Amino acid sequence: MYVKNRGEYASKHVLPKKLAILLCFASFFAGMFFTNRMWMVPDAKSIVKKTSRTGDEQHVDCDMKIVLKNEDNSSRGISGSQHSIETVDKAISDLEIKLMAARAERETVMKDTIISEDLKNVELTSRRKYLMVIGINTAFSSRKRRDSVRATWMPQGGKLKQLEEEKGIIIRFIIGHSSTSGGILDKAIEAEERMHGDFLRLQHVEGYLELSAKTKTYFSTAVSLWDAEFYVKVDDDVHVNLATLGMTLTEHRKKPRVYIGCMKSGPVLARKGVKYHEPEYWKFGEVGNKYFRHATGQLYVISKDLATYILINQDVLHKYANEDVSLGSWFIGLDVEHVDDRRLCCGTPPDCEWKAQAGNICAASFDWKCSGICRSVERIMEVHEQCGEDKNALWTTNFVQTTRSSNSGKIHMREQA
Repeated sequence: MYVKNRGEYASKHVLPKKLAILLCFASFFAGMFFTNRMWMVPDAKSIVKKTSRTGDEQHVDCDMKIVLKNEDNSSRGISGSQHSIETVDKAISDLEIKLMAARAERETVMKDTIISEDLKNVELTSRRKYLMVIGINTAFSSRKRRDSVRATWMPQGGKLKQLEEEKGIIIRFIIGHSSTSGGILDKAIEAEERMHGDFLRLQHVEGYLELSAKTKTYFSTAVSLWDAEFYVKVDDDVHVNLATLGMTLTEHRKKPRVYIGCMKSGPVLARKGVKYHEPEYWKFGEVGNKYFRHATGQLYVISKDLATYILINQDVLHKYANEDVSLGSWFIGLDVEHVDDRRLCCGTPPDCEWKAQAGNICAASFDWKCSGICRSVERIMEVHEQCGEDKNALWTTNFVQTTRSSNSGKIHMREQA
């Protein structure tokens, strides 16, 4: 057998030197070719930004420059931004409140089928500013009381319209409807309204135990219809001097949330069957406790912000048995200024007469023992003659420019016959 040695076998498989060099060059160029083809070209968004720092500032190429302020300027910038954010937040909050009020106003008016179409179409689109809206609480059975008020301190006919246009004072008797809507009681009020034009009909069912609900509905409806600075509720057996009341309220114009009246704190009556019984007496602590301070119900005043608050929250405001207690409870926990003004609760003659002679004319007069003027139909004219302001006082008083201390704003006593 012929066997090749290792040297001979290896020599026959060795490549020529030139061919090996050629293959090396070919492999190198092939690698370069395929490497260039597979290279991923970055897009403009992924271009690496070259940065250069000089002091406290950093510049970014590619037409993008970011200026970093020093630490002090950054701190001031953050503080300024926070202040701006807080300002914007407050503005947004105010707008949200106004929006809620506007929505609530529209819903209140549009769902009230008793309010006339003229009010719906005109008042909502053209709202002027008024000094005060006075709602005189009345009942179906109080026709004689209403007539006695019309004959004394409440202007009638064209004077009522003139009072609105010249003095910004709106006065209306406030009443809802009977349990049998459209019945004889409602028809009587409708006839009286056609005669005098001085009613504000509420979406409310009348009833003595429903006075808290009526009060809430009144303020909600009034602030929906008229843009006033103050909203007044007074009973139909109370005598009012309108010029004095108006001047009294102008003292509180700059206060955003004000609650004005004769503040009291009567006992919480737990025993059933007594007048002013409070079924929820247990909420006020031990038996014999007193109510929190609140304005007596014969006459009280709230500013527009509080009337708007009632409008927005009317569905969740709790009603106690007594309407003046209910109103006071709605403001607990709010930043409200309580104003105790005894000019709003003078007694009938000789009390209000003596005060008038001394130059301290009362804004409102009634008898505490009767929660109004006792036998008001017979006696309110007597109160008007002895305690009333001058008959021209209302028309000569400038509620916009005068103050209580100025001579032009002084209210004079009614001349005795």
